[in-house]
Amino acid sequence: MPAHDDATATDESTATATEDGQRDDFTVTPYEVSGTLDYEKLLEEFGADRLTAEDVRRFPDHPMLRRGIYYAGRGVDAYLDAAASDDGAGGTHSIVTGVGPSGPMHLGHALVFYLAKTLQDATGATVYVPLSDDEKYLSKDLTFDEVGEATRENLRDLLAVGFDPERTRFVLDSADADVVYPLAATFAKDVTMNQLEATYGRPDNVGMGFYPAVQTTHLLLPQLVEGAHPTLVPVAVDQDPHVRVSRDVAAKARYPVEKPGALLGKFLPDLAGPGKMSSSEGEAIYLTDDADAVEEKVLQRAYSGGRDSVSEHREHGGDPSVDVAFQYLRYFFERDDDALAALAERYRAGDLLSGELKLEAVDAITEFLDAHQRRRDALGDVREELEPYRLTDAERERALSAAGVPQL
Repeated sequence: MPAHDDATATDESTATATEDGQRDDFTVTPYEVSGTLDYEKLLEEFGADRLTAEDVRRFPDHPMLRRGIYYAGRGVDAYLDAAASDDGAGGTHSIVTGVGPSGPMHLGHALVFYLAKTLQDATGATVYVPLSDDEKYLSKDLTFDEVGEATRENLRDLLAVGFDPERTRFVLDSADADVVYPLAATFAKDVTMNQLEATYGRPDNVGMGFYPAVQTTHLLLPQLVEGAHPTLVPVAVDQDPHVRVSRDVAAKARYPVEKPGALLGKFLPDLAGPGKMSSSEGEAIYLTDDADAVEEKVLQRAYSGGRDSVSEHREHGGDPSVDVAFQYLRYFFERDDDALAALAERYRAGDLLSGELKLEAVDAITEFLDAHQRRRDALGDVREELEPYRLTDAERERALSAAGVPQL
């Protein structure tokens, strides 16, 4: 690891790309992503390590790992050692990845949860899914009722992923405040104002100033419940500052925890082209979109790497590296590497037209959403469905006791 692995002076990454001799400013924080991203520059700014071929081999097989979508991390070796299960000797290990419920979930939200399920199925990892409803109330122009409705709908999608309830805990900041708040108050003493502003900038309100302590609670909670063990946090690169703050808190050795590790991923592009998938109307494919909506969005709005005319495309071919339909297939929806390579070759050669490539993506995305929606629709009342995934009384007591929080 670089020496500034957990330093805070460079945590707020407003970096500069230098492709083609041009300097294009870009900003990546948990609350703003803008500009043309340079993922290599982000590794320098954030101080994370690129995943090696050996790292990828040691993970359970998944296209987003094989293809470098999740491309960097922190402390992955400890997690992989604990997850090793070929001889049944794997140790306790957990995954933490959550969502801020402010509206319907789209594909950009969902893929990390399906990755987490793959890891859980392969190695028996415990998965913690925090839902930061309080943060969305504090950071967006939403009422608590609106955030609550988004939370219920997000929970339906999370439950539809199919996590093992014996090894999964959903933690809602407001509903689980009896655990979240005392732990956050404890950790808040270990996050300085200088660190806060260096990492996130000046907060818009007092609540957002406190929120890094809540995020630290999310990331350290599995170890407070189950004892110190390797934890991996798979997130898009904009969420890495939360991991770094929690690692700083863990390093103070005031609590029986190890530094959580990180698995850092690139953004699924929105329909308009490369960049973070947006929740703006029409720019995202939602998990509740039907086949007609998916087809309309991809055919009419997805940025194409094809040529202006059929004849020109036949002669010169297209560019799959900027084509959004191809990128969706590459990120997740075409699992077969040989089939994906064949599509790219035919597209570059001009044998496959842009509209035909889009239809390939439509079919694959629709198949995925059909299966997800069938599981979603089969769920009953969310509160009842959620119950097996809640922290137990014993788990709550263990977490508070491990952090030294007095209990009445």
